[in-house]
Amino acid sequence: MAAKLTQPDEKPASARGRLRYVVAALILREYSGVLEVLICQRKADQAMALKWEFPGGKIEPGETPEEALRRELNEELGIEAVIGKPLTRVRHNYRNGSAVDLRFFIVNEFQGELENRIFNNIQWSQLPALPSFDFLAADLGLVRDLADGKLL
Repeated sequence: MAAKLTQPDEKPASARGRLRYVVAALILREYSGVLEVLICQRKADQAMALKWEFPGGKIEPGETPEEALRRELNEELGIEAVIGKPLTRVRHNYRNGSAVDLRFFIVNEFQGELENRIFNNIQWSQLPALPSFDFLAADLGLVRDLADGKLL
């Protein structure tokens, strides 16, 4: 049985990153007449340390994106979220060769008190202030669009 040869500039499949399917929430609230979104900062010992992101995570086999997001928000923040409409979808390729297919959903309501279970920090931010945070590369286009008032 012959081994598959790779081109000189091609990494073998085992060395290339695989596509991960991920969901994230834009948890929105109106505070003093201004729309705010919940943002979360990764811990220093995590991959992409101290970067800001929107809460969410990987879709597990057999889950719909909405089910995955509901589960992740419960695990990360201790809330029972009502998953609203999908907002946008982004595919991002990282320099290390991994890729993410990221779906963002609106969350306007949830039950329970927000509890920071896994992050370095969580906070509410007004949309125009989002670009001042050091977000994950996959989130940057969405952050710009939100700050510019293009999506909400």
